Amino acid sequence: MALTMTPALNRVGSFVSLAGDSFRAMFRRPFPLQEYLEQTVFIASVSILPAIFVTIPFTVVVQFFINQLLQEIGATDLAGAGAGFAVIQELGPFCSVLVVAGAGATAVCADLGSRKIREELDAMETLGLDLMHRLVAPRILAFTTVALGLYGVVSVVGLVGTYLFSVVIGGASPGLFVANLTLVTGAPEFITSLIKTLTFGVAAALVACYLGINAKGGPKGVGEAVNQTVVFTLMILLVINSAITTIYLQLGG
Repeated sequence: MALTMTPALNRVGSFVSLAGDSFRAMFRRPFPLQEYLEQTVFIASVSILPAIFVTIPFTVVVQFFINQLLQEIGATDLAGAGAGFAVIQELGPFCSVLVVAGAGATAVCADLGSRKIREELDAMETLGLDLMHRLVAPRILAFTTVALGLYGVVSVVGLVGTYLFSVVIGGASPGLFVANLTLVTGAPEFITSLIKTLTFGVAAALVACYLGINAKGGPKGVGEAVNQTVVFTLMILLVINSAITTIYLQLGG
């Protein structure tokens, strides 16, 4: 049993070590600004459209059930409150980073993995270049930047979608819908959502970079690393979401 646990524990230790080294590398100078900007543009380019297309059906389905529930209790005027809570606090962070994890993280993992099997990363280390400083740190910051930007895009698209669905299709009052958006969603909920988004972005970046840098076995190994990136990232995102939401509720949110 102990022998079978050893490889898994070694990977966890290696992952934690990479995370620590990359965070320390962020404060080293000179910071690789060009790499950060290139990765930000790259991750955003593969994430924006999927984020919009994922958000629309998600928000419509959620708002449909919210409207059904409000109709049952005779409180259809609170459709805006339900939309604000669902989009800002849950769907916004989750949809944005779901796409970052599914599109951005896999692309970054594939890029680093292909460099690994071509021995480019080994060559960089031979030249004395720090991979954490040159590659991982700028990608972590790029992921968090894109995640925050997508959170804004997803929130706007989600609120517009819920408004159109509730007002145009559901017949809710436009004025009441807008007035009630902040009824149960205020600054604490918004800050909690930003914390979720930042944490999600960092986690997705670390998983993608770790699996990409440690890819083995040629092209097949890179493909397996990409698949593992999706699975592990989504698992971690669910755990982080549950943990932050629980802490927020325990603090009286």
